[in-house]
Amino acid sequence: MKFYIIAVLLLICSNTKGQNSEVLCIDNVNVIPMSKDTILQEHRVWVKDGKIISIEKASVPMKNEGFEIIDGSGQFLIPGLAEMHYHFRSDDIVSDFKLFIANGITTVRNMAQFSGQDHIDIRNRSKSGELIVPNYFTTGPYLTKSDLSTKLDVTELVEQHVETGFDFLKLADNLTDSIYMKLLQESQKFKLPVIGHAQRHLPLEYSLRMNSIEHIEEFVYLYDDIDEMPLMEKNVSGLQAVARQIKQSGIYLGTTLSVFEFINNCLNDQKFEEYKTDTLSLYVANEQRDNFLTEKNDYRKLRNKTFNGIKAPDLFKDQFSWMKKFVKILSDNGVNLISGSDTYGMVVVGFSLHRELELLQQAGVSPYEVLLSSTVAPARYLNTITTEGTISIGKNANMVLLAKNPLDDINNTRTINGVIVRGKWFNKQQLNGMLEDVANAYK
Repeated sequence: MKFYIIAVLLLICSNTKGQNSEVLCIDNVNVIPMSKDTILQEHRVWVKDGKIISIEKASVPMKNEGFEIIDGSGQFLIPGLAEMHYHFRSDDIVSDFKLFIANGITTVRNMAQFSGQDHIDIRNRSKSGELIVPNYFTTGPYLTKSDLSTKLDVTELVEQHVETGFDFLKLADNLTDSIYMKLLQESQKFKLPVIGHAQRHLPLEYSLRMNSIEHIEEFVYLYDDIDEMPLMEKNVSGLQAVARQIKQSGIYLGTTLSVFEFINNCLNDQKFEEYKTDTLSLYVANEQRDNFLTEKNDYRKLRNKTFNGIKAPDLFKDQFSWMKKFVKILSDNGVNLISGSDTYGMVVVGFSLHRELELLQQAGVSPYEVLLSSTVAPARYLNTITTEGTISIGKNANMVLLAKNPLDDINNTRTINGVIVRGKWFNKQQLNGMLEDVANAYK
């Protein structure tokens, strides 16, 4: 049967030789399909017209029959990664998209449309192929309490989101219980997912009614429904019970540990100085460098402040430690985690997702579970699992070729030798060229 499949594929390719058949074969590669915890060693993945059409054991040598062959020997193939918490701040969307692809990211969710931006246009350009990231999702403006002061405001804003075509409505502030419930009810009418920050002044269960809470940090400010104890004060047994409640709710949680790490580092003089010579600053627009790498940085102003008698650097450090402990408990209890970095300051577009994955591993989450948070879980959450999230027959050919095994160490997601987008192969030289383009654009 295998030889029959190979013969048919070779026939297809030979019949289309000289045409734009877009046939690609990644040969003799170790496939990490993410459909289960396994590695398909020394396999061959066939791609035609942007789709995966066959996955088979590389049992016979390949001959070039007019299609492109990528030698994957000793390398590892994973699904394209997802950055689920991105902010477009540079006014240069082309550069941001290059940073994503150079870092193996093929799914992006933008988490707020700021003034002067048009994320629907960006999404349309992404779908058409004009912009290279194939999967781009949008949220509306960053909604605060002042935007939703009456129930009429709620109705009008939900209708505006639906008419504009946003994929999500993002809530960024605490609401009264009546306004919050009205927002959920109105959004449900139109099947518009409500996402964002937790409702810190309401019991935990209220926040779990959203489609997703976008920061692990939010749980620092929440308290238990039953004993009204702040979650940060609960023991491990108590946090296990909270994690089970979160799991049962079915909600997804964005991680964004890396942005909280950045905030902590801004409070440390030595680490803040190190940012100024970090090579990643090459990929930050000039205006952003001025805002984040000088004393204009708002978090630098907190260094000498105290909150409830605790110095800001100590408070933020303790909160960060707690967040990493809690995310491990969440993972152990099967809570749906989706990877996102928040791309703020020196949380640099593209690169920051790999740091996010690294922080999850440092917190004790297994490499496989970390990788799930950036592949399968986002695809389930975005309702794209039919075509994305795993390396499987019939799915879109959005994949990343790595030099080293990420299941040994999640840091190996950085060892990118090539990226496949819509079935098109970008080699390491081309990816480096994208990085050079961005660095030159930001000089």
